[in-house]
Amino acid sequence: MPAASLLTDEFFMRQALAEAQRARAAGEIPIGAVVVLDGVIIGRGYNQTEQLRDVTAHAEMLAITAAANYLGNKYLTHCTLYVTIEPCVMCAGASAWAQVGRVVFGAEEPKTGYRRHALGLLHPRTKVRAGVCAAECTALMQAFFQEKRKM
Repeated sequence: MPAASLLTDEFFMRQALAEAQRARAAGEIPIGAVVVLDGVIIGRGYNQTEQLRDVTAHAEMLAITAAANYLGNKYLTHCTLYVTIEPCVMCAGASAWAQVGRVVFGAEEPKTGYRRHALGLLHPRTKVRAGVCAAECTALMQAFFQEKRKM
């Protein structure tokens, strides 16, 4: 594990980007997420809606489930959720129910992001940081959809 001084929001967002690359390689929309507690990744996820034929199989949902299973607890109060794209309403709601302490996301999602539809959707104590590695997160999404349009 890297030295504590290297465990920054950017470091963990790059871990989420690695998950997004897994999604892209699988033909899924390239969104990735990790859940971190005390500098340790306890949950990972990438979009698997096509593979699992499940509209709820978003990166955040899978990472939250993995973290809750790891902890043996449905509450993630002291955890940070890192996700490459602003969460949708469903994923923001799940993070609220899990009482995620912090949500850090990369690129904004003006069409389906939770902030467009329900700004107060997260848990009242959840802190938010937007724009971490936004350029890389945006570029990955744009490249994916450009490839799709060529098909």
